[in-house]
Amino acid sequence: MNFSAPIWLWIAFNAFVLVMLALDLGVFHRKSHAVSLKEALGWSAVWIVLALLFNAGLFYWRGPEPALQFLAGYLIEKSLSVDNIFIFVLLFSAFSVPAAYQHHVLFWGVLGALLMRGILITVGAVLLEDFHWILYVFGAFLIFTGIRMAMHKETEVHPDRNPILKFVRRLVPVTAEYERDRFFVRSSGQFLVTPLLLVLVAVETTDLIFAVDSIPAIFAVTTDPFLVYTSNVFAMLGLRSLYFVFANIIDKFYYLRLGLAVILSYVGVKMIVTDIFHIPSALSLLVIAGILAITIIGSMMRARRVSKRVEQVEEKKETLPVHATCERTTPESASHHPASAFCAGEYESLHPPQAFQADGQVNRPGCPGIRGDRGTDNFDRLAGSPGG
Repeated sequence: MNFSAPIWLWIAFNAFVLVMLALDLGVFHRKSHAVSLKEALGWSAVWIVLALLFNAGLFYWRGPEPALQFLAGYLIEKSLSVDNIFIFVLLFSAFSVPAAYQHHVLFWGVLGALLMRGILITVGAVLLEDFHWILYVFGAFLIFTGIRMAMHKETEVHPDRNPILKFVRRLVPVTAEYERDRFFVRSSGQFLVTPLLLVLVAVETTDLIFAVDSIPAIFAVTTDPFLVYTSNVFAMLGLRSLYFVFANIIDKFYYLRLGLAVILSYVGVKMIVTDIFHIPSALSLLVIAGILAITIIGSMMRARRVSKRVEQVEEKKETLPVHATCERTTPESASHHPASAFCAGEYESLHPPQAFQADGQVNRPGCPGIRGDRGTDNFDRLAGSPGG
């Protein structure tokens, strides 16, 4: 079923988005500040409710099929956006971005992402309209992406290798320090960019890579450009607040990437067999929701088991000599200091390599005294000195 939206609906929807973004930046976040968990939860609820109200409107005016397709697409994009959050945590840590400026970066990052995704959705819709075989290419690509995601559980970011960041640094000089939440400054008659602009560029290029995965995935449940676009927009609008909700606990969702890999593979198969066997939108919605539920429940159960194991090791560590501290973490020193062995090995086996906080710090609760700024070296290397 192809729900063709009239032009006035496109205009009205985009006008609504612009109004909400203006309220967000111009009223609620006029002054840069660290977003609290309570504020993030409130805004997350707002965006989810707005998406569900839009979905209810589709159901009332256009029937159940477009509503189910929108909801399935929204759920796919929402789940894949959680993977973006992990990358954002790594980027903000690598650049040592103060917590007060992170929302400012994400606001403009999401705005740029909406523009890029609008272009990609238009191109994808045109290709599918003129070349039906592109559907099979999208499907094969999603299956490949799903398998790759399942096999590579660790995610790393290397901003210093980003060719666009290198180009920006060669093009204009970068200030040595952050200039509040500004992207550009003028000093001694010279035009400079701040490290915050480098962070924004890194966020935009990272989202572009993710969009290449997520947009074909939504085309698997609907080929209607309006439904693909609106489901993307609602998911992206809620991404900023979702980041501040999950940034400190994202490492607990251990099986999430595996679940996302299964979802991508499923929608890839759905695209390939679409001309042979039609999978109803309601069934796709149940499958996607079921996979997410299983991965979340499984991750929570694992986190609980890990927490108990950490408590047991902590209890054993309290009986060790006082001089056995966490400062010695090499294999040689660990052989002489059991507490060091715990910090170097046991804790890393219970948790992912990084346990980042939203303020750019790395915190290892198993190792008292180890709480430092992980991003300082990267910041100095990437930001450079004025005129660099």
